[in-house]
Amino acid sequence: MLEHAAGQRSSITGLLLPLADRHLVLPNVAVAELLGQRGDLLEHGQAEWHLGWLTWRQQRLPLIGFEAACGGVTPVGTWTKVVVLNALGDTGLRHLAILLQGLPRSCRLDSQLNYVDVPLAPLELAAVQVGDVIARVPDLPTLERRVIDAGF
Repeated sequence: MLEHAAGQRSSITGLLLPLADRHLVLPNVAVAELLGQRGDLLEHGQAEWHLGWLTWRQQRLPLIGFEAACGGVTPVGTWTKVVVLNALGDTGLRHLAILLQGLPRSCRLDSQLNYVDVPLAPLELAAVQVGDVIARVPDLPTLERRVIDAGF
């Protein structure tokens, strides 16, 4: 994945994104921007995992509760953070936003990721050990298709 031609280890910068009950991990390039958001200003969404709409750089973005999209509950506090992600799939969606439960942390991801055998929720591809945290790799293309299929 992150191997040089000579077989040397290489690394990229990633972000640990805190949710209510887990952390997601993504490469920095997947993140467009981190925003502060007042929880009481969120519009009510059309699906349990759709928390409403967010205006970002003159675009209307769906705000997603990742925990709810995986079958759980996304708590919405008074003050929360929102991460705007660059869309990765071929859906035509350019960005989407996910509600966070804290500040993201920068991390180094190298070619020797340590995969962890834990139960995965829907929309999770794998779990990896990042420092002292077990982080989940989200299935963003599937989440993007879910957003498009829901008509958002």
